[in-house]
Amino acid sequence: MSRDLTYGPPYRLTGLNVLVVGVARSGQAAVRLCLREGARLTLTDRRGAESLDLEWLEGRPVRLKLGGHQVDDFLSADLVLPSPGVPIGLPELKAARQAGVPILGEAEIAASFLTALPMVGVTGTNGKSTTTALIGAILEAAGRRPFVGGNLGRPLSEAALEPDDYQSLVVELSSFQLETTQHMRPNVAVFLNLASDHLDWHGSFEAYARAKARLWARMRAGDVLVASADDETVAALVEDAPGRRLTFSVEGREADAVGGAGEIVFRGERYRVRGPALRGPHNLANAAAAVLAARSLDVPPDAVQAGLDAFPGLPHRLELVREHAGVQWVDDSKATNVDSAVTALRAFEGGLVWIAGGRGKGASYAPLRDAARGRVRLLLGIGEEGPAIVRE
Repeated sequence: MSRDLTYGPPYRLTGLNVLVVGVARSGQAAVRLCLREGARLTLTDRRGAESLDLEWLEGRPVRLKLGGHQVDDFLSADLVLPSPGVPIGLPELKAARQAGVPILGEAEIAASFLTALPMVGVTGTNGKSTTTALIGAILEAAGRRPFVGGNLGRPLSEAALEPDDYQSLVVELSSFQLETTQHMRPNVAVFLNLASDHLDWHGSFEAYARAKARLWARMRAGDVLVASADDETVAALVEDAPGRRLTFSVEGREADAVGGAGEIVFRGERYRVRGPALRGPHNLANAAAAVLAARSLDVPPDAVQAGLDAFPGLPHRLELVREHAGVQWVDDSKATNVDSAVTALRAFEGGLVWIAGGRGKGASYAPLRDAARGRVRLLLGIGEEGPAIVRE
């Protein structure tokens, strides 16, 4: 039996029993939005009250189920709303799905209240956060008052709670978030690249790719899909996508926007891309995608350039922490998969002391060999995967 949710848009939540799974920032924002819309809320988390900040709940009519999940709470809900960090394969979620209980993410619900604002959705394996923030900087330079968030820091529900504060939306969307969308439709979708990641979550590369493809599945003729011409997997996935397609390349392929030698050329327009915040060919690709997204929203070229020039970069993404005695110390700790680590290494010519490790996701470390050769003079392996990376 399936329980249909009324989608206007927005979703009609009045009187519904909504179960929010996870008390992190997106769960908190989802609770506030659902309460505003008259839903009856239950909040569940595997952690106990002693390890959670619950002061924000004071005075709010929310039932708490902490220290573990109860399948009955999932089966009796009219809507289950898992936070992005909750595995879609959670047994209680599987049981709810089999019982026909709708399972939708916080971003999907929030987007239904924001359809009047132009939205840019950004996905890919690597570069999502930088590209999202860069598009936001360009829109800011154009005076478009953007909300910048999604998987990048601020839940989209925060914009839905204060929609009059914004004139545009730039939303980073992970595969976890896209899995739980049904109606979300960005006006501009940006698909940067695709590499093996989160196989421990999705189970296969094919399932991971299908989740990403949900970003543009509901686009219409007037919408724009910005996609890499350098990534053959991306090119194959978007081949039959609806809407208008604009491509970018930094590897000399035929594309609408071409990057090289520190600049991007798009239909005769030239944009400078310089400075440590956008170093490396991967950031040139991110900038090319941002230029295409901004121009698709009719941002004037001078505002595009101003946004590129003003972009400060993001913490932990090739962030120059300090330069001392001729040595640069660079923090790239957001490189949490093999492909992003390879990309970061290729942003430098050589002389690197590389600290690498952490927790693995099931991908091979073999691609690191070629990227490190001639660039890395000393490798320091740390964490669970340090020894395996050193062996490779």
